[in-house]
Amino acid sequence: MDHCDFSPVAARTAKLGKMRKKQTHSLLTEVELEFMTVVWDLEKGSVRDILAELNKVQERAYTSVATVLKIMEQKGFLTSERVDRSLVYRPAIPKAEYQKTSLKNLSSKLFNDAPAALVARLVDDEDITDAMLEEMRALLNERLGDNES
Repeated sequence: MDHCDFSPVAARTAKLGKMRKKQTHSLLTEVELEFMTVVWDLEKGSVRDILAELNKVQERAYTSVATVLKIMEQKGFLTSERVDRSLVYRPAIPKAEYQKTSLKNLSSKLFNDAPAALVARLVDDEDITDAMLEEMRALLNERLGDNES
């Protein structure tokens, strides 16, 4: 006969295990986004590969990078496979998909579901050059089916 543990601690531990497995694509933290950008650029990489890229900008500890990558895997942003003695991480979602989700979230929460307000704020930014505005115009014209301007 199997032994079942019905103690509150066992129940809580089992519930936490299920919660970790269910946790999927939320939004990345600033640090996670930095890591994810590296993984998207590399397409795949071991902790050492990712650490080497991150250290070009800011020195980080191997164990810290490994911990963040494991958390990102638990959140559903990365997958991993063991190759020889290393874990190799890959993006679980394409960059374009995450950009779309993030932009929708930003538009919804900060611009009251008004994409035009988001675009208006963007084009008012003093760092936007005329060349960037022309590029935006071309994209809008293409989207609207009007390539004349």
